[in-house]
Amino acid sequence: MTDMSNMPASSQIPPSSRATMADVARAAGVSPSTVDRVLNARVPVRSDTADRIHAAAQALGYHPVGVIRARLQEVRPKRTLGFLLQQRSSAFYSGLADALTTATQASAQMQGRAVVRFLGDTAPQAVCAQLAQLAQSCDALALVAADHPHIHAAIAQLRAQGKPVFALVSDLDASERAGYAGLDNRRVGRTAAGFITRQAAQPGQIGIFVGSHRYQCQELCEMSFRSYVREHAPGFEVLEPVVTLESDHYAQEATRDLLQRYPDLVGVYVGGGGIDGVLQALRDHVDRQPGVPLVAVAHDLTPTTREALVGGYLQAVLSHPLPLLAERLVRAMAGPVSAAQQIVVPMDIHTPESV
Repeated sequence: MTDMSNMPASSQIPPSSRATMADVARAAGVSPSTVDRVLNARVPVRSDTADRIHAAAQALGYHPVGVIRARLQEVRPKRTLGFLLQQRSSAFYSGLADALTTATQASAQMQGRAVVRFLGDTAPQAVCAQLAQLAQSCDALALVAADHPHIHAAIAQLRAQGKPVFALVSDLDASERAGYAGLDNRRVGRTAAGFITRQAAQPGQIGIFVGSHRYQCQELCEMSFRSYVREHAPGFEVLEPVVTLESDHYAQEATRDLLQRYPDLVGVYVGGGGIDGVLQALRDHVDRQPGVPLVAVAHDLTPTTREALVGGYLQAVLSHPLPLLAERLVRAMAGPVSAAQQIVVPMDIHTPESV
């Protein structure tokens, strides 16, 4: 929706219950006849012009603003957006699904409907099958998936059918993808490394957890973490990554094993799935050895990671700003897609004092 603050100062009028059509026209920078066309649906008006008129009418308290709003809904195209996400049981993906649905329904560019599906099987062939099925009822799609040639081919096929596909949260090497929406994962990894190396009581070994190396976001976070340590904290040793396969149970067992093999561990970075299992093992470890300092950083604020921050088991959480991410992605999916778009949002940083 158009923001009145972007209009020329000379065209802005103090809100008044007596605002007229001429006042709205002047504030929106159009003629009164254009306002009349929107009110009475006489002749089609460009959507951005209609949005500007609605914003002016709303700001001025123009009485028929409800009629203008209804007209906008009539002229906006109907569009169905499909979203293919990871585990339904994940608090992060549940929150992302809610944000995407809300952003789609609130879009000023279309009468939007969101269709969200969760992957039960993350094997490439299964992802391709679900993507193709979802595309049957959708105009544009976005998915969270591991990078794989089969998925690249499926995206290219859908693009040829006029159905753009965006990579969400984790980028893909698919040349035909419509774009990427998520964080700057290089910055995320380096930020995590900065937190741990600066807060650790002394240099030592740092453990890293990833769900799978095929997720570009996790791979880039790990590489950037190591790059920061080499550059700024060479006294620390970054251990080989522990692959959790996105499983809480496996992650818990792997964390216990890591803590037993490296009793002097000074830091842990959870850059992938299995966070609930890692946190349970960290709680057990800290409770048994309360005097042993261990700096831990993870991704995405959920009820579990919030509780861990408050309880002192995590020192920082680097998170996707879900409403902003969803709003920007939906805006890109609602319009025509030509060149690939990079929709990079700033990460939210949460500490025990900020939650």
